Amino acid sequence: MPNSEKPRPRRVTSIDVAERAGVSQSTVSRALAGSETITEATRRRVEMAAEELGYHVNTRAAGLRRGETGTIAIVVIGREGQGPAAINPFYYSLLGSTCAAAAERGYEALVSFQAKPDELFGHYVARRQADGVVVIGTATNEGAWDYFRKCAEESSGMAFWGSPFDDSVWVRSDNRDGGRIAVERLVRSGAKRVVFVGDTASSQHQFRERYEGYRSAMEAAGLKPVDALVSDGEDRVSQGRNAIARLVEDGASFDGLFFACDAMALGALEELAARDIAVPDDVGVIGFDGLGSGEFSSPPLTTVEPDFALAGSLLVDTALASEDERPERRVAVHLVERASVR
Repeated sequence: MPNSEKPRPRRVTSIDVAERAGVSQSTVSRALAGSETITEATRRRVEMAAEELGYHVNTRAAGLRRGETGTIAIVVIGREGQGPAAINPFYYSLLGSTCAAAAERGYEALVSFQAKPDELFGHYVARRQADGVVVIGTATNEGAWDYFRKCAEESSGMAFWGSPFDDSVWVRSDNRDGGRIAVERLVRSGAKRVVFVGDTASSQHQFRERYEGYRSAMEAAGLKPVDALVSDGEDRVSQGRNAIARLVEDGASFDGLFFACDAMALGALEELAARDIAVPDDVGVIGFDGLGSGEFSSPPLTTVEPDFALAGSLLVDTALASEDERPERRVAVHLVERASVR
């Protein structure tokens, strides 16, 4: 019985391109790699021959021969015992912008969600699986951050967002300026008793910086800053709810609230509504992070948002930079005006 299967077409090689263009195989390799030793006329002849034959350079293989992988590893740290669905949506926005920044530079993104101590892995560069590593995620997983801090001490090519350490190679929002922007907006709305909500002593260093921005802006406006309000709760949303309960039950006077993150602010909006405290008429509310869900809260949440595209770009640049080219980096922030402030 005759074989009905069609023979597979022969794979076109650089030798075929060389024969078609009338040059050597090494000339084809150098021409398609962009070597300056090849004349423009020869390069064009080789490119036309490659196009006619349907030949494509295996850029990954070429990169590996040069010691490059063409890949950026992105690790998202979560809480142990919780899946990726429980990760703060802010980090998904940051993950997307980092993947986009890698793609713009011609890199593929290798994404890994990590939380359990026995599953942590960060030696992508040493194993030649990636040219750089970006680590983002919750600062509450101290064991994971200790692990990646040690990785950074043993290997170059790492960049962190959310790191609880100041001695690592980090990229962060301009948190102090964000605090200033939030307070100035609340003051313009008529607020005089603005409260900051967030734990400034936590591993989340960004919260402390946002509080410092709050204090400076309050003093500049001739208003008295108060100590940061810290509330308990199993997650940020419940912490926001509990913060409002504590303020009301303590009889505190407030007409402006600046939350260290949007998730807390969203919980607070729910509790304020439950207690018939009108937003923004009785109190103005501003968060920090730029969560898209804030657009659908009641009322829609005004927030301080980092430039996500710039954040992703700086993370990739920092991970790929040499040791003497990796300064501490700040990402500009801006106010997203919605209806939770007059």
